[in-house]
Amino acid sequence: MPAAVGTIETLGFPGVLAAADAMVKAAAVTLVKYNVNESGRFMVSVRGPISEVKVAVDAGVEAVGKTYGAELTDYYIIPNPNENVVKVLPIDYSSKVERFRIF
Repeated sequence: MPAAVGTIETLGFPGVLAAADAMVKAAAVTLVKYNVNESGRFMVSVRGPISEVKVAVDAGVEAVGKTYGAELTDYYIIPNPNENVVKVLPIDYSSKVERFRIF
């Protein structure tokens, strides 16, 4: 079954922490990537079935909005990334996250 990818980017660490926590609590998704971007921006990515990723991203966006001082800079969902994209970008299930994989 193809796994969708959902990513949230925030300005400041508290927002990305709140987003990541809300995403994994709200839906059956696996956190696959956390990254520090430039200028104080942070991003977090999850994978799972498209219906679960949609719920997770919505919960993450809501959590960022409720976090004092946090600012949502961007978010997106890719329903069925091409195999080439999965192999090149760091969004695949790594050995670090494999034990947390839901499906």
